[in-house]
Amino acid sequence: MNKQFETKSVLITGGNSGLGKAIAIAFAREGARVALAARRISEGEETLAIIKDLGGEAIFIEADVSDTEQVKAMINSCVSKFGSLDCAVNNAGILGTEFIPVADYEEKVWNQVIDINLKGVWLCMKYQIPEMIKRGGGSILNMSSVAGLKGGRVGCAYYASKHGVIGLTKAAAIEYASQGIRVNAVCPAVIETPMAEVAFQQDRELEARIIGMHPIGRLGQPEEVAAAALWLCSDSASFVTGIAHPVDGGYLL
Repeated sequence: MNKQFETKSVLITGGNSGLGKAIAIAFAREGARVALAARRISEGEETLAIIKDLGGEAIFIEADVSDTEQVKAMINSCVSKFGSLDCAVNNAGILGTEFIPVADYEEKVWNQVIDINLKGVWLCMKYQIPEMIKRGGGSILNMSSVAGLKGGRVGCAYYASKHGVIGLTKAAAIEYASQGIRVNAVCPAVIETPMAEVAFQQDRELEARIIGMHPIGRLGQPEEVAAAALWLCSDSASFVTGIAHPVDGGYLL
């Protein structure tokens, strides 16, 4: 049976853990050649080993998406290894400081969150798009969040960055649709990842409250977000661009 991403290469930022790891493994299972990019080397190498154990082809690239030169080098490494860039998942992100009101939020933390979550997505697209144009098109998926579709108290920089990702996605979708590039965003609710577990270890009552905000009655699994990512990047979604697709267990209802 043919796999839907055979012959295609995909670059995944933040591909070392959590959602990025699940997405990378899902693409590998579907035959993609996978370039993992992240700052934490040991976790990246662990994910790389999993993909290779599955019989997949993959490389790991150490990169900080907020740094222009590192982004350029990351994309060049992917293209040099695989010969092309067909899909990109711009997933790298940080949460910032939680439950701090706007007036008390530290400027340093604000800058860190915006640099990685929003500027990082822009920088990646800035250098991914020309490579895709060379191939006659491609698909880009940007990681937003339900925090990009509503407000809340988790942290103003996180909400601002994730709203910004959706605006950036829509702008790029319009600008490059005629050149065969689709650009979409995925908006997960709370997913069982290491980031979420750190928060819940400190407050199990918070975990119960968060679960109660999802009508399905549980948190999401990384593989469920990965399934949406695969579809949005696949030929099955060839008439889909510029959307912000929730994967939220009813959270936004």
